[in-house]
Amino acid sequence: MEDVAETRGKTLTAPPIEIELILRAEHSDPFHLLGMHRVEYDGQPVVAVRAFAPEAADISVIDLASGAVWPMVRLHPEGFFEAVIPVKDPFPYRLRLTDESGRSWEIYDPYSFPPLLSEFDLHLFGEGKHYQIYEKLGAHLCQVNGVEGVHFAVWAPNARRVSVVGDFNRWDGRRHPMRIRGSSGVWELFLPQLGEGELYKFEIRSHLSPTPFVKADPYGFFHERPPGTASIVFRPGRHVWTDEQWMSERSKRNALDAPMAIYEVHLGSWRRGEGNRALSYRELAPLLATYVTEMGYTHVELLPVMEHPFEGSWGYQVTGYYAPTSRWGTPDDFAYLVNVLHEHGLGVILDWVPAHFPRDDHGLSFFDGTHLYNHADPRQGEHRDWGTLIFNYGRHEVRNFLLGSALFWLEKYHADGLRVDAVASMLYLDYSRPPGQWIPNIYGGRENLEAIAFLRQFNEVVHERHPGVVTIAEESTAWPMVSRPTYAGGLGFSLKWNMGWMNDILAYMSRDPIYRKYHHNDLTFSLMYAFSENFVLPLSHDEVVHGKRSLLDKMPGDRWQKFANLRALYGYMYTHPGKKLLFMGGEFGQWREWDHQSSLEWHLLEEDLHRKLQVYVRDLNRLYRSQPALYERDFQPEGFEWIDCHDWEASVLTFLRRAKDPADFLVIAVNFTPVPRENYRVGVPEAGFYRELLNSDSDFYGGSNLGNAGGVTADPIPAFGRPYSLALTLPPLAVLILKPERPQIALRSNEESPSVS
Repeated sequence: MEDVAETRGKTLTAPPIEIELILRAEHSDPFHLLGMHRVEYDGQPVVAVRAFAPEAADISVIDLASGAVWPMVRLHPEGFFEAVIPVKDPFPYRLRLTDESGRSWEIYDPYSFPPLLSEFDLHLFGEGKHYQIYEKLGAHLCQVNGVEGVHFAVWAPNARRVSVVGDFNRWDGRRHPMRIRGSSGVWELFLPQLGEGELYKFEIRSHLSPTPFVKADPYGFFHERPPGTASIVFRPGRHVWTDEQWMSERSKRNALDAPMAIYEVHLGSWRRGEGNRALSYRELAPLLATYVTEMGYTHVELLPVMEHPFEGSWGYQVTGYYAPTSRWGTPDDFAYLVNVLHEHGLGVILDWVPAHFPRDDHGLSFFDGTHLYNHADPRQGEHRDWGTLIFNYGRHEVRNFLLGSALFWLEKYHADGLRVDAVASMLYLDYSRPPGQWIPNIYGGRENLEAIAFLRQFNEVVHERHPGVVTIAEESTAWPMVSRPTYAGGLGFSLKWNMGWMNDILAYMSRDPIYRKYHHNDLTFSLMYAFSENFVLPLSHDEVVHGKRSLLDKMPGDRWQKFANLRALYGYMYTHPGKKLLFMGGEFGQWREWDHQSSLEWHLLEEDLHRKLQVYVRDLNRLYRSQPALYERDFQPEGFEWIDCHDWEASVLTFLRRAKDPADFLVIAVNFTPVPRENYRVGVPEAGFYRELLNSDSDFYGGSNLGNAGGVTADPIPAFGRPYSLALTLPPLAVLILKPERPQIALRSNEESPSVS
C-alpha cells in the first residue's frame, strides 16, 4: 500500500480498506467505490472517478460534453486509478486506457451505468411468479443510455462477491464485480461495448469459503460445446418462423380426441454421417421431417435437447435449462429444426427434467457455496441411485427458475408439449429410499407437498399461457388423477405414460406362446384402469437399453416368429385405448440395443423382413389416423367394448373400438399364439360385410398371408351377447382390424370432420 500512502492527502478520496477489498476481489458493493462519485476535497465539492484496470499503464477521464481530458493517478501498482475533478456535478465520460506498449483505447466505465432490474422484477422473482424471468436474469444484449453492451444478472444470495469473467477480462474476477440488489440475492452488471459470442462465467466468493469458484450461467441461452463449460452471450429469437399454419391448428392437433402417434428420437444417434459424425440440427431437419411424415406419425418427441455435460445421460442430466445443446449447432439452428417439423405438420414434444440435476462443478450444485437449488439434507436433496441432486421446490426462486425454463421452450422455440421426466421421483419423499433415509412431510406422510404444489402450478401456468400445448407425465405409480385438472384435485397434466401397460405387455410378449395362456391377465388388466387417466402407451428408449434388449430381440421364437410377435405387439398397441409412442429403430426392428454413440441400424432395411416391418408400422399409423374409432374416445369407456377377453386357452382377444359416432366402430381380433384359428366365432353388433382393413400376417408385411380374403359377411348367429357373428380365420401371431361396410360410414382422415352426426 506504499503508493496509496504516498498519494493520500493529494488525490486519494476512497478509504484504503475499500481499495484493498477491490484488489483482493472481496468487495461486496463495488459501485460504492468505483465509477464517478460526488465527494469533498480540500473542503470543496468535487467529483472523483475511480477505476481498476490492471491491463492499463495510464488512464484518463474524457468529458463527453466538453472534451476535457483529466489524467488519473495510479494509486496502486496493481492498477487502481483515481482522478479528482474540480466540478460539482457528475457528467458523462469515457475512460482512455494506455498499456505499456503505448496502445490506447477508449471504454465506457461499467460503473457509470444504473441498475436495470426493476424492484417489481425482483419482487415477482422473490414470489416465484416472474414467468418471463429469462428476459431478466442471465446475459442480455441491450442498449443503455445509447451504449450497446451486455447486461448480466444472476441469483446468488449467499455470495460475498460475484464477478463476471471471460476472455474480455482475462478471466480475472477482480475486474468486473457485480452489484447486489438488496435482499433479493440478485447481482447485476452492465458491461458496455461487449458483444455477442463472448464466453463468460460468474466467479463467486461465498461467505462459507475463502476460495472463489466459477459457474456457468443458469439462465444462459447458449453454452460451449462439451467438454467446454463456459456460457456464450447470445440473442435468442432471431429465427424467422414460418409455421403460422401449424400454430393456428395446434390446439386441434393436440386435442385429446385427436390421433397422436409419437416418434421418440435421440437427435445424436437417429442418423449419423460418414465416420460416425453427428449431424447438425440443420442437417437433421429435412431428413427427420421427411421420414417421420412418410411414416405417418403425428408428433416427434425429442430426448432432452437442453445442454448437458455427460453425453451418456442422453440429456437427462441438465446443466443448461435455457439452452439447446451446442453439440448439434446454435439455438437458431434448433429453432430451424422445429420450424421444419412444423412445416411438415408434425408436433414437437420436448423431454424436460425438473426432477433432478447433476453435480458438475460448473452447474447448479453448490451454486453460491451453499445448497441453493437443492436441499442440504441428503435425505431430501440427493438421488443416490442416479448420483444427482433434487430441486428444492419449496424455494420460490427455484420454482421460478424451473417455471421460466418450461415457458421459455414454449415461447422461444414453439414447442408443442413438454414430457416431464421422473415425476414419480418428485411425488414421493421415500422414492427409492430405505426406511430412515427420508424425511416425512409436515403431516408425517411420504408425499412431497412442495413438489406437488410445483407440478400443479407448472400445469396451470403452461395451460393458461399456452393453450393447446400438452404436458405429459412419466409417472410410474398409481398416484391418482395425474391427468385430471387441478381444480378437481388432480396434478393437471394433459397425459400420463401408461407404465403399467408397458410392463405387462412386454412381460407377456417376451414369453414363449405356449406359456402365454397362464398370463392372460397381463393382456387384460390394463383395461381395468384404462380410463382412470389420459394415457400414452409408451414403448420408449428405456425399454431398449441396459441389457433389456431391443424390442425385436425380446420376442420369443425363431426369426419369423420374432417379427410376427412384434407386429402383433404393435397392432395391439395401436388398437388399445391410449395415444401411442414408439422409440426410433423400433419401426424397422433394430436387432441390437440402442447406442447413443452410433446411428440406428439403417442398413437392416436392405433385408426383406425389416423393410416389411417398416411398411407395416407406416400403414398402422396411416390406418390409425384415418379411423376415428381408434382415437376419438381414447379416454372414455364408451370407446371400448370387449367382445371376448376370456379365451385364455387360445390366447385370443377380441374387442370393439367406437368413435364418437357409436355407429362408427371397428372389430379387432388378436391371436397371440403361432397356431392359426379357423372359423373362430366373433360376436358383432350388426349384419353386413366386414372389410379387413389390416392383417398383420399379410405377405406385404412379412407374414404367412393367411387371412379372410379381404373380409367376412356376418352370420345371423348370436355370439357373446351380440345378434350376429363373424367366422374368422385368425392368422398366427397376428392382428386383424375389420370394419362394417356401410355407405354412411366413410373412411375419414384426421383433417376431415371429427365426427358423423
